[in-house]
Amino acid sequence: MTASPTDLPGVTTVGTAAGPVEPATTPEPSTRPSTGDVTQTAEPSPEPTATPDEGATAPAPEPTASASPTGPATTVPADPVPSPTPTATPTEAPAEAPVPVPTSIAPVWTDQPAVAASTIPTGALVTAVLVLVVVLAAITLAILGRRRRPAVAPPGDALAAADPTPVVAPVPTHVAADDAGRRAETVRFLMVLGEAMIDSSVPVAQVTQTLERVAAVNDAADVEIVALPTALLVSLPGGAHPQTAASSTGVRQLRLHQVQDVLEVAELAERGGLTPAEGTARVRAAVDAPPLYSGPLRVLGYMGVSAGLAMILGGSLVDVLAAAALGTVIAGALVAGTRVAGAYQALLVLGCAFVVSVAVFLLSRTGADVGMLAPLVAPLVSFLPGALLTTAAIDLATRQMVAGSARLAAGGMQLVLLALGVTTAAALVGVPASDVGSAPYHPLGWAGPWLGVAVYGVGVVLHHSARRSALPWILLVLTVAYAGQVVGGLVFGGVFSAFVGALLMTLVAMYASTRPTGPPTLVGFLPGFWLLVPGALGLVGVTSVLGDDTRALTTVVTAATTMVAISLGVLAGLALGTALRHRGGVLARS
Repeated sequence: MTASPTDLPGVTTVGTAAGPVEPATTPEPSTRPSTGDVTQTAEPSPEPTATPDEGATAPAPEPTASASPTGPATTVPADPVPSPTPTATPTEAPAEAPVPVPTSIAPVWTDQPAVAASTIPTGALVTAVLVLVVVLAAITLAILGRRRRPAVAPPGDALAAADPTPVVAPVPTHVAADDAGRRAETVRFLMVLGEAMIDSSVPVAQVTQTLERVAAVNDAADVEIVALPTALLVSLPGGAHPQTAASSTGVRQLRLHQVQDVLEVAELAERGGLTPAEGTARVRAAVDAPPLYSGPLRVLGYMGVSAGLAMILGGSLVDVLAAAALGTVIAGALVAGTRVAGAYQALLVLGCAFVVSVAVFLLSRTGADVGMLAPLVAPLVSFLPGALLTTAAIDLATRQMVAGSARLAAGGMQLVLLALGVTTAAALVGVPASDVGSAPYHPLGWAGPWLGVAVYGVGVVLHHSARRSALPWILLVLTVAYAGQVVGGLVFGGVFSAFVGALLMTLVAMYASTRPTGPPTLVGFLPGFWLLVPGALGLVGVTSVLGDDTRALTTVVTAATTMVAISLGVLAGLALGTALRHRGGVLARS
């Protein structure tokens, strides 16, 4: 039998929305003892469970049942009123046992080692390892063979047989001139030599040390030297005739054969093999020397530099051809720019960057398989301040704050000029400036960069007028630098790979300087600064900043850390080479 609404007063008071049934206002507690319980459980309560009345004798309801104990269990589900009746969920939740939390959690490493995450092709890696092993074995055998041969020169002059320059016995200048004339000649030689070394991109710490040694050999140990990228001050305060001289520096860029001649004079003067007058004459002759090769050969060399750097940057065949063609245009502009005053060189840099960028962006608009990095950066390699920024990092690392800051500011200004030309061309053609760092669709493969190193090295020798005897050594240094960068990238990642490449190339360059036909150390690893392309990364970063790219900061930081890594690699190589030289004569000079 179905109960009438008047028989279930507790249910009608819970949530009946409408109906003819009148609510029971005064229920009798003697006949309906459980009505109050049902109405209390139906109301919202902060307690999740309902407590039955103490006087109720009925058993506790099941977790799924919500009917009154005085009526059948089927009456409440039939009620269409959506009342918030208690269910099993609020009554069972407090009864659940808490999940035990482990006191120690094992760390989960999300990053993989550089070796596991490396994308370096196997062919490039195998080639790099073979290059390093062969070069190391060859240098070791050469050193061991030289140790077994009897020394031709006395032990105190290990470089006498290796140096092709005839050694001139030091002349006691005080016999031929008075003290004032001797000290004036010494100051003049120090000024000329210091200017030439600064123009050769030598770090100012090395310039200061070299001039102090030369002065000590010429009885002027009390010399005071202040070397800056744009100024040089030499003073001899002691004695009866104090001497002081100052001059501006850094107004020209010497070619590689001039750098070699200047450094050879400096090394010979440190050993006392030159008088100040002879040294002054030889330095001036080296600075005024014409290029070793003709204009067409130098233009051809710049084409090789552009094409080789495009291959090193991972360009496609179209990128390499475009870089070589644009390199010819820039080489002609460089030849014509020698007549431009120094105050207007910034316009030359801006104009060349604009012309190259317009050509590359127009080529990309045609749908050709061309990237936005290699054909744009490679022709502008002469304007990229890679060597300048790396030398600035070396100056800062050696506590030469003024010189390092000045060179860093000059390199940053050069990058801004290049980036302005690129972004202006991008706005003219209608290409986003942030796409400058994009890669080509079909690069040449893993063998392309190795071929590019050889082409780049030959181009450097021709364009920068290095001596032909230095060509195999420069190629060896460049190959070792790139091989070290590949292996370092596999083990340590991309940024620190520059440290490994710079360290190895410095050691090889120091060894090459000990051979009869080897160039000085600076001539050997100076082209490696351009090979490790910190200037290219800096150009991409600054261009991205001007193009409002969110990835720009990452690129700029990468370029900065790469320059620091290169400078630290060079310093570590010089320190290690000097230690080997002092202990066993392995590297005779640095």
